[in-house]
Amino acid sequence: MTTAVSAPTATTDPVGDANDVTTTTADALARARRAPRRRRVAVVAVLLILLVALVLVRALLGDYRVSLPDAVRIIGGETIPGASFVLMESTLPRALMAVLAGAAFGAAGGAFQVMLRNPLASPDVLGITLGASAGAVVAVVVVGARGTTVTVAALAGAVLAAALILSQAGGRGGATGRMVLVGVALAAGLSAVVHWVLVRASIYQAQDALIWLSGSLNTVTWADIARLLAIDALLLPLLLALSGRLPVLGLGDDLAAGLGVRVGRLRVGVTVLVVALVAAATAVVGPVAFVGFLSGPVARRLVPGRPAVGVAALVGAVVVVGADHLAAYGIPGTALPVGVVTGALGAPVLLWMLRSRTTQEAR
Repeated sequence: MTTAVSAPTATTDPVGDANDVTTTTADALARARRAPRRRRVAVVAVLLILLVALVLVRALLGDYRVSLPDAVRIIGGETIPGASFVLMESTLPRALMAVLAGAAFGAAGGAFQVMLRNPLASPDVLGITLGASAGAVVAVVVVGARGTTVTVAALAGAVLAAALILSQAGGRGGATGRMVLVGVALAAGLSAVVHWVLVRASIYQAQDALIWLSGSLNTVTWADIARLLAIDALLLPLLLALSGRLPVLGLGDDLAAGLGVRVGRLRVGVTVLVVALVAAATAVVGPVAFVGFLSGPVARRLVPGRPAVGVAALVGAVVVVGADHLAAYGIPGTALPVGVVTGALGAPVLLWMLRSRTTQEAR
């Protein structure tokens, strides 16, 4: 009698399969989260290296070239005839101020564009920079002010411009759209005020004011650097902290409020920080054109899907340092204000952005 031997049957473990699926999903989510973080770290590292390289080029390579070992000795306190004066009174202050002003303009522009959900919006387009310019020009031409008084006047002008924009923008829902419209209209009016003050000024006052209005680093002092460094060190971390909540505003004010975001306070807080940064930088170097406008879109291309206000600050610093060196030595025998170069860069970028948006809408 033969006994039939049955073949072993495969058994399934539903619990084990479910755990495998869960583990696989968790790994995929972890990898998806790590990829943007690695990209952000790489972008920040590259921008920092580029910024340091540009600062060294701007500080050491010019009409009078200073070697790196000599620069280290000069910064350490040693006096080298000729080289010490050029480095410590001309090229190094300009390079450091370009970093501080560019970071302030870049971060302010990036934050404003995220808050208003409009890549074409920036403090220089919406009248805040012109408010600071109007306050500073009135102080310089009418009162004859210098130094800290000009900074206070620029801050007052920017605050008044921002207060007018916020008061006329309205409340919930369409506030961001109204802010853009009011800002553009205010910019036109403030531009007329600036030109009216210049018409009434003497030829010497008007010449000084026009150079300042073009955006210039020619008269930077170490006191200016210390003042703007303190402002940047205080306000930039606060702006970075608030910027993490800005994308929620893209869901609409009602839904953002339902998620626990105090929309009005967030919008006012970001605006106050942007105004202070723009006014402080504008009071020292003038309204350097299109830096805030350029930095945000470039930062979003480098780090997509995030507010990237910190990256925008680095982009702004790189743009201003590079533009200042190009303005000084791009045309032999001619030194241009840095704002002329940044303005020339802003026009093609604006056309490129408009073309990109038109192409996306067509698709």
